[in-house]
Amino acid sequence: MSVNRRITLAARPVGFPKESDFLLSELAVPSAADGEIVVRSIYLSVDPYMRGRISGAKSYAAPVAIGEVMIGGAVGTVVGSKNPGFATGDIVEGMFGWQDYAVSNGKGVRKIDPSLAPLSTALGVLGMTGLTAYFGLLDVCDPKAGETVVVSGAAGAVGSVVGQIAKIKGCHVVGIAGSDDKLQAMKDLGFDAGFNYKTDTNYFAKLKELCPKGIDIYFDNVGGALTDAVIPQINLHARISVCGQISQYNLEKPEMGPRWLGMMIVARAKVQGFLVSDYYSRFPEGFSQMAAWLKEGKLQYNEHIVEGLENTPKAFIGMLNGQNTGKQLVQVSAPPA
Repeated sequence: MSVNRRITLAARPVGFPKESDFLLSELAVPSAADGEIVVRSIYLSVDPYMRGRISGAKSYAAPVAIGEVMIGGAVGTVVGSKNPGFATGDIVEGMFGWQDYAVSNGKGVRKIDPSLAPLSTALGVLGMTGLTAYFGLLDVCDPKAGETVVVSGAAGAVGSVVGQIAKIKGCHVVGIAGSDDKLQAMKDLGFDAGFNYKTDTNYFAKLKELCPKGIDIYFDNVGGALTDAVIPQINLHARISVCGQISQYNLEKPEMGPRWLGMMIVARAKVQGFLVSDYYSRFPEGFSQMAAWLKEGKLQYNEHIVEGLENTPKAFIGMLNGQNTGKQLVQVSAPPA
């Protein structure tokens, strides 16, 4: 390619993002200076956290500025290097953003072994998504065999992996998702039970039916009314991992709900939010274990791949609307032969 196509933030979304909140532009393909590499993207990652990064609200990281390239992880090929740690042809993963080509000094860039698994998995089950599930469940919630685990957003990139890890640990796993097709996908991954929150709208009653022994662990990707239905049913010493609140991300006004903190006293429960980056020093452990489980057939994964950089905003909006099953990706170039 003779140009570098980039998608930048054109406006801060109000409510659900629109395609017009993003701008596709072209610049010359960048060159590497001393200590730098140039990476041509193959797959781009599309994730819920990106909604918070374009809102302008105070968060754990600085928001994307108007006119800046959209933030995001990508897998690509090194096409130019003046960094002794990388060679032309290396396959790498890093925060390269929504663009065809990116320049990096190599910090935070991970080399990928293409013989281990398809390259796309470096953004999913063998990437930050997989590590989010791994540490968010195992470290925050410490599941024990026989416990009941409920996962919201259970057919998504993180939730689907959480449920499988919980099954590896011997738990009874109940997933919540937004379509019957997603329920079938969860069943195929080994979930014990689940329900479609769009059709089974009495969440409390449905959870009572599917979790007759109560809920020991809740992995929360969604928040809102689903979480309100879970909390009164938690067991003594329950653990709640707050990974995401996607039901709240696009609201123009805060949603009011029950004040359930008193239940934390009754159940002596733990609620903990986390970021996968908190576990950076332990990433090798997580990658090693996830790769082993994948090789052993204990983990499966689903991907929803859209073609074309220009369609990344549409894929992002679709993901926020729950159109994907598994990891949402955008393919922008062909993998190396």
